[in-house]
Amino acid sequence: MSLLTLALCCAVLAVALAYYRVPLPSAAVAVGLLLLLYMLLGAGSVLALLLLLLATAGLAVLSVEGVRKTYITPALLRWYRSSLPRISATEQEAIDAGTVWWEGQLFSGRPDWRRLLAGDEVVLSEEEQAFLDGPAEELCQRVDSWAVNFRDADIPAEVVRFIKQHGFLGMTIPREYGGLGFSPLAQVAVLTKLFSLSSVVTNFINIPNALGPGELLLKYGTQEQKDHYLPRLAGGEEIPCFALTSTLAGSDATSIPDSGTVCRGTWQGKEILGMRLDMDKRYITLAPVATLIGLAFRLRDPDHLIGEVEDYGITCALLPADVEGLEIGRRHYPIGAPFLNGPIRARGVFVPLDSIIGGPAMAGKGWGMLLNCLAAGRAVSLPSLSLAQAKNALAATGVYVRLRRQFNLPIAQFEGVQQPLAAMAGLTYIIQAATTQTAKALCRGEKPAVAGSILKYHCTEMAREVINHAMDIHGGKAVMKGPANYLSDAYESAPVAITVEGANIMTRSLMIFGQGATRCHPYLLREMQLAAAGGDGKVLEEFDQLLFEHLGSTACNAAHTLLHALTGSILPASPVADRSARYYRYAYRLSAAFSVVADVTMLSLRDSLKMREMMSARLGDLLSMLYLISMVLKQHHDQGRPEEDLPLVEWACRYLLHRYQEAMHGILLNLPNRVTARLCRWLIFPLGRRFHKPADALDRQIAGLVSRATGTRQRLIDGVYLTPAANNPVGGLNALLPEVDAADLLYRRLQQAVKQGRVAAAVGPGAVDQAVAAGVLDAEEAQALRNYEEKIMAYINVDEFDYQDLARVARSKTTTRKKTGTRRARKPAARKKPGPE
Repeated sequence: MSLLTLALCCAVLAVALAYYRVPLPSAAVAVGLLLLLYMLLGAGSVLALLLLLLATAGLAVLSVEGVRKTYITPALLRWYRSSLPRISATEQEAIDAGTVWWEGQLFSGRPDWRRLLAGDEVVLSEEEQAFLDGPAEELCQRVDSWAVNFRDADIPAEVVRFIKQHGFLGMTIPREYGGLGFSPLAQVAVLTKLFSLSSVVTNFINIPNALGPGELLLKYGTQEQKDHYLPRLAGGEEIPCFALTSTLAGSDATSIPDSGTVCRGTWQGKEILGMRLDMDKRYITLAPVATLIGLAFRLRDPDHLIGEVEDYGITCALLPADVEGLEIGRRHYPIGAPFLNGPIRARGVFVPLDSIIGGPAMAGKGWGMLLNCLAAGRAVSLPSLSLAQAKNALAATGVYVRLRRQFNLPIAQFEGVQQPLAAMAGLTYIIQAATTQTAKALCRGEKPAVAGSILKYHCTEMAREVINHAMDIHGGKAVMKGPANYLSDAYESAPVAITVEGANIMTRSLMIFGQGATRCHPYLLREMQLAAAGGDGKVLEEFDQLLFEHLGSTACNAAHTLLHALTGSILPASPVADRSARYYRYAYRLSAAFSVVADVTMLSLRDSLKMREMMSARLGDLLSMLYLISMVLKQHHDQGRPEEDLPLVEWACRYLLHRYQEAMHGILLNLPNRVTARLCRWLIFPLGRRFHKPADALDRQIAGLVSRATGTRQRLIDGVYLTPAANNPVGGLNALLPEVDAADLLYRRLQQAVKQGRVAAAVGPGAVDQAVAAGVLDAEEAQALRNYEEKIMAYINVDEFDYQDLARVARSKTTTRKKTGTRRARKPAARKKPGPE
């Protein structure tokens, strides 16, 4: 046996042993048999014999538990303790927030696709559907988004009354407290519909149903607090806000300087034990009209009036907006959409201890409370906004490219338009899949915190990309503001979604992988906990078992990665048999590769990984792309796997696979240990980087699907406000699509006549008359084409304004903000009625 043959045998044996996770004793026997075979048949190379002997001896020693636990595991445990960062109390609370769902399967490296696809389909109840078709539709009909955004910068009083009367503010509050008790899927459906028309009005509804006092009260409030506040919140008697962000602590919410000090004071004429609050909050949505304020602050008890602890940490409290000394500042003016937002300040404001949500027993537990609420909220509110913006832009652009003609052709026929239009459709499909499927997981009781971070970052970024493409395609039509411009508000306000609920930079760089690695990894968190514990025999025994299971899993994933890369991912099983099957197999292979590179990177960088944010961001991208591919595949499965949608599924998966590949390439380029990086590259990309962006032919196919009246188009845009109405140009455009198809037939005849020299031009003044005179069109067809051209001009033209009218509006807005934007140092007698008037 030559050395080359031996090397090949060793490689095959190693991959086989790892692939099937052969136990250590059996692995030692297998390597020993190879050693014996080489001694009988080999050339007798001393180095080869020595290496085989060492491998056999090493595996044999590791197989003897007594020897391993006495001499090897203690040393590994000591090294582990010195290498890994300790988990702070704040980090532990973040890790404990929410649940682990499909992300855990992706971290394992061997996702069980049948588990993802199993289970009963989650759908809207009859009552939820009726609400969506009834009050939600009627609310859309009542809102003039141009007047709200540009003329008034406020919500009309009659709209506020309608919102309260129909229970929009209590969608998440259970029925026993007067709320609607809607599921997360219903919340997504309602918010998506409303966001497609007005983010100002929808944010007025969203905040009470998202991270606000209502959810905190439901999960942590005392029964007395629930009984008092929840019915009032559900009925709109109280308008809530939640004050978290401080002037000196934005994304780093754990460092908020706002404080509460336990002391004695006077409350309603009596001396009681309470808290004196000092705070300076900003960016608080609904603050200008709130009657009930949730507050996050750091509670201290320097005199030990309630216990032995001096610094309790972040605490959440609830107090009326008319508390004496509390100042509601003047309004902020958010870019693009002037939703109700402003600062809240307090200096020495005294409130009772039972203002703490959950009572004094919940002092210092506010950070965990907030994280648990965010775990679900981040997967609902902003993804719904992103979904609405993407669907709305696609619904409008898919028709606009058909009715807008240049060079005697609809611009839908130009490849320069088809490519961004296809990207809009593909990205919208990804957002829709991720938002819908994660909402269904919430309905099943999951609270996937890591998935919430993935959706928050990627849905908002993809929606911004969709809007940018729509702006480019529309050109000047999208640049001129006015009631007819259905893109400008979303384009201008896109940075808001990128910034709020945890800035996207922070979410990608710190949260997705930083939280995911410890929360979702099948072994890491428990290993870190054992390393931080004492060194008794029980800890050592559990650490030994866990560590060697971890090593076996990593070796198995490495073998899967290499074998599937070399065989084109044909070996993993797929739960379906159509064209999407390959993407299940690709994702299976790349899940194994992600698991390996995550372990390698954490081992290489150890505690410095916290500061290597670019590496953490790329690792987060790997996890995100795998999660989004999974949601795309599940969405297609849940919709009955329509063959017509396969081009969209393929576009989305190819786009995400390419992004995964580039993120992995970036990690391997920047691993500090270049030998390790090269080995990982051979393992993950043995045949090179073979995932490419979607092909041009696919772009052309998808552009055709979304610019015609197809089932694919309808499934993509379904869920937004599409009723043709004066306040909804997107609905009017969508209703035109059948007429566009009919007009195209006539335009093609005209174009043919132009080629034949019978008509001078297919469009423009006199073209239709020439066509009638030449016998190309009859009188009825000519009138239909004239009517059509008159209709489409309402959507091609842009708004015009009188110079003085615009100047007056600008002055009026400035004056209105100054007059109505300040509510200072309230006293109980001066309580303001809830809601904007």
